[in-house]
Amino acid sequence: MKHFLTLTDIQSEELQKILDLAVKLKEEWKAGGNEPILKNKVLGMIFQKPSLRTRVSFDVAMLQLGGHGLYLSPNEIQLGKRESVADVARVISRYVDVVMARVFAHADIVELAKYASVPVINGLSDHAHPCQAMADFLTILEHKGSLKGKKLTYLGDGNNVSTSLLFAAAKLGVDFAIATPPGYELHPGVWSLGEHLAAQSGAKIMATYDPVEALKDADAIYTDAWASMGQEAEAEKRRKVFPPYRIDAEKLGYANADAIVLHCLPAHRGEEITDEVADGPQSALFDQAENRLHAQKAILVWALDLD
Repeated sequence: MKHFLTLTDIQSEELQKILDLAVKLKEEWKAGGNEPILKNKVLGMIFQKPSLRTRVSFDVAMLQLGGHGLYLSPNEIQLGKRESVADVARVISRYVDVVMARVFAHADIVELAKYASVPVINGLSDHAHPCQAMADFLTILEHKGSLKGKKLTYLGDGNNVSTSLLFAAAKLGVDFAIATPPGYELHPGVWSLGEHLAAQSGAKIMATYDPVEALKDADAIYTDAWASMGQEAEAEKRRKVFPPYRIDAEKLGYANADAIVLHCLPAHRGEEITDEVADGPQSALFDQAENRLHAQKAILVWALDLD
């Protein structure tokens, strides 16, 4: 069973294969449309958290590949509350060909995969956001022409997005630097695993509290909201701590002159990123958002063993 739960579960060659497939499917769509390779296939989409990009990109991905996406709202499937996660997995597997779930606890996505008899894709959990990372690296590949030898710098919180970026970079041979405020670092276990993966690919990784140090020689700069969904109570505290990590014109000047700027969105403009940068000539925010569609097409085709 080909589950897509976290990038550490997938071999580097397979990740590259998914990226190559995403490039091919995007080129095919731009040239006139995709072949209906997912005809008669149904994707069940389980949402505990609402989302613009995840919902629309998966739904449209299925549509453009000839299949159908079925949206299941937080009220319809209350994982582990109205019905156990294991039973939801067993039941939905009888109806659909593949499941995507956007959840709070990573343990829920793991349990879904354990009991499902169809592939399960992690649309987001508190531990990882692997679909986002694949779209991000597709965007870097498009703008820079290659991944090997490039450097990605992340400024902000050591969260699920930065976890998946570290793992993707380490697997794909991309140098990675992260600058966080003290107390907001990536989990030590995550960093240790990243170091192990980077040693295998030759990627250089670094963690620092100094955003200027992290930005040196960066080909791509990335940020995310300072407080993720579910962290609203901490938002005010974080607004006092994170301003030195805001991506603005000055920070952009410390990276390579042709560096692109990335953000997984939604953006809190004026907090983690300024309008000047988000709407500026180096912004790739909306290319990145579009690439959720094409990267997820590739993940679906890969998971269903149709590549």
